[in-house]
Amino acid sequence: MKKIKILLVSAVALLTVSCGTTSTVPITGRQQTLMVSDGEVLSLATQQYQDFMKTAKKSTNATNTAMVQRVGQKLATAVNNYLTSNGLQAEVKNFAWEFNLVQDKQVNAWCMPGGKIVVYEGLLPVTQDEASLAIVLGHEIAHAVAKHSAEQLSTQMKQQYGMQIGTMVAGALGMGQNTQSIIQAIAAQGFNFKNLSYSRNHESEADHMGLIFAAMAGYDPQAATPFWQRMAAASTSQTAEFLSDHPSDATRIKQIQGWMPEALKYYKPATTTTTVKKAASTRKATTTKKSTTRR
Repeated sequence: MKKIKILLVSAVALLTVSCGTTSTVPITGRQQTLMVSDGEVLSLATQQYQDFMKTAKKSTNATNTAMVQRVGQKLATAVNNYLTSNGLQAEVKNFAWEFNLVQDKQVNAWCMPGGKIVVYEGLLPVTQDEASLAIVLGHEIAHAVAKHSAEQLSTQMKQQYGMQIGTMVAGALGMGQNTQSIIQAIAAQGFNFKNLSYSRNHESEADHMGLIFAAMAGYDPQAATPFWQRMAAASTSQTAEFLSDHPSDATRIKQIQGWMPEALKYYKPATTTTTVKKAASTRKATTTKKSTTRR
């Protein structure tokens, strides 16, 4: 009887873990299973974004602020157009784009679910130009479009359910409840979108998608290689790749170069048409009569 009880408990718990919504990540086509709804993620993200902006100091540099908003809006338009043209109009409704430049020396930028983008002033000396800024913002926007935050939340939920399965099985076996404290500790950690550290797979996927988003927005994706080289030179971290959530600089640049032919297919440089007006001139024919004097 005890064995049957354990099997029933495990079966119910595993069924709960397996539930979720399967979706496809745009551009890469990767399948993912999400256990949280868009509404739940957006509600949490909006609250955290508002809390951040209450204490953040916006940049007083009007030129740089305008640049961030200009680049961000071009990317947002490109992403919205891509989603709409690929039958994903419902996804467009999840984004209410906002672009902010804040006073902070960190070399950082982030995009919360829902399209809330923040760029730190410390990033601009490294980006140096709009194309490189587009590479960074495309990467951050890709995290939101690919729903990496929701995927991480879903992973945490699955882990918690897995622990709960162990707890229920342990209870059915008459064992102790020590795992309860572990479950509670994980639940107490909370979830901060601004400080998320994505897995290396998510980071690589965001690099891939962001490169293409930048190209769609009219920015040369080839700016990515020198930008990441500058980032590598500015980085003080010597963490080995297998210990980091991010790919190594060398791996990242190699991957980007591999995706470059695909990205260049989407790149259409902006062309400037110059119209030269020619002044009309009226030429009058002058007839000169030569007089000959006969002597």
